[in-house]
Amino acid sequence: MMPVKMAISAHVFLNLSEIQMTTLKGTIALVKTEPKSNAASQALGTRRTVEPPGGDGERGIHGSVRAAEFTTRAVRAGIAADGEHGAVVPPIHLSSTFAFESFGKARTYDYTRSGNPTRAHLATIIAELEGGAGAVVTSSGMSAVALVLQALVRPGDVVVAAHDCYGGTHRILRALAARGHFEVDFVDLSDGISCWRSLARSPRLVWVETPSNPLLRITDIKSVCEAAHVIGSLVVVDNTFLSPALQRPLEFGADIVVHSTTKYLNGHSDVVGGAVIARTPEIAQEFEWWANCLGVAGAPFDSYLTLRGVRTLSARMRVHEENAGEVADLLSSHPAVNRVYYPGLIGHPGYALAKKQQLGFGAMISFEVKGGQKAVEHVVHNLRHFTLAESLGGVESLVAHPATMTHAAMGPEAREIAGISDSLLRLSVGIEAAEDLCADLEQALDGVDC
Repeated sequence: MMPVKMAISAHVFLNLSEIQMTTLKGTIALVKTEPKSNAASQALGTRRTVEPPGGDGERGIHGSVRAAEFTTRAVRAGIAADGEHGAVVPPIHLSSTFAFESFGKARTYDYTRSGNPTRAHLATIIAELEGGAGAVVTSSGMSAVALVLQALVRPGDVVVAAHDCYGGTHRILRALAARGHFEVDFVDLSDGISCWRSLARSPRLVWVETPSNPLLRITDIKSVCEAAHVIGSLVVVDNTFLSPALQRPLEFGADIVVHSTTKYLNGHSDVVGGAVIARTPEIAQEFEWWANCLGVAGAPFDSYLTLRGVRTLSARMRVHEENAGEVADLLSSHPAVNRVYYPGLIGHPGYALAKKQQLGFGAMISFEVKGGQKAVEHVVHNLRHFTLAESLGGVESLVAHPATMTHAAMGPEAREIAGISDSLLRLSVGIEAAEDLCADLEQALDGVDC
């Protein structure tokens, strides 16, 4: 492994929020960024005044895929691919086993755990939309996480992960590390110094979640990938919150992308599934081997439904994000709300970076309610168009209380370190009428005694 020189200047003593990590000729350096103006620091709760990235509908993140082309690819996923009967929508193949052509001569598929034509359709389009060499469709988002860890990490290896990652990811990393499968280091990857210190351990994997769940922190994918690759580390990016419609981490140097396809890719809250996408054919083949070995591949019917969801991904994401902008406006100005976490707000610390590496700001919003957990319970009880439930990314709007739901497994100390308070609520903004969603939130918040 290539040795790395660590260059630390006097900037190490500056406020951590003023530091970002850059790489130059194999040396990891810490560089002071421009301080935020008072106007910017006071702008939390101010909506963006410019078009979101990619708003012209022509260029993708690096100009590699036009937004219009992406939409067409997604809509045409598997369409008119049936060579037997000419079905416009490809048929679902539910068979668990497939007849051999003759003795000792298998067909393309022989057993659905190993391969299935419906699942292959979905894997192909997800890999294409993310710009990867191959993809594996799994039975859940967590089985996608487990597949990556099983295939790529060995005892003695180090995994660096975002300290405010999804509770299920935090749980499996902590549990496997406790059994000696690897060592894990939870850090704030959006902070340059923390990221630099973790990379000094030469990790096998750097697990990025951007935007993070539930505080919507934005991590500089390109900078982390450049620094990680210098020391031979692989970078995994969980892209569940945005989907490839709004962010494509492989274009910024990531080696692996993971998804809970349960969320935006399927989009209808009727499937549990996951996906792992690899930059190179070699890593993709490793995932395919382990998915067959472990038996974590997704079911054909789930793949069929998810394919249906993918075809409307671009259209759904446009409405999701438009609604989220209206909701963020409302929350930012309401006296019962202490703080709003949404990258589309100009005052969000990751606003500029989100504009740079994303095609949109997404539809996940978290906010802190004044008055503690009692106020939280009041808001949740009085909401009518936001269902109290875990998960996200469906056409319907959901509200979750991370401390007692999605991130309960982290424990109070870990949540405190990550900044997840008992006053925090997380919204998955759906595609209902924006005015109804805003009116619902307003009436629920109006009853809070602040």
